[in-house]
Amino acid sequence: MTQPVFIYATFPDTASARKTGRMLVENRLAACVNILDGMVSVYRWDGEIAEDDEVVMIVKTRSDRVAAVTSAITDEHPYDEPAVVALPIVGGSDSFCRWIVEESNAQG
Repeated sequence: MTQPVFIYATFPDTASARKTGRMLVENRLAACVNILDGMVSVYRWDGEIAEDDEVVMIVKTRSDRVAAVTSAITDEHPYDEPAVVALPIVGGSDSFCRWIVEESNAQG
């Protein structure tokens, strides 16, 4: 059975997140995309500690669209190794969860 899921991804800037988010919604890969600016990431890369400003994207989609959404984000993403992970939704508003599943349906 198809379930709603959230996909968490990070981007270097709002413009690239908006471009990708719009493409996901236009292609019915997502019901909605939230873009949250102002995150600071501290991480290890190539043996060094780095700190960068980033943008968070939360994609609301269906469990059967995770692979397609992940591929679409990765194809559009400016990073060599973008952070893209799917998170299950374990509860919440039934009507909102139905809306996510309906709006991210490929048949529209």
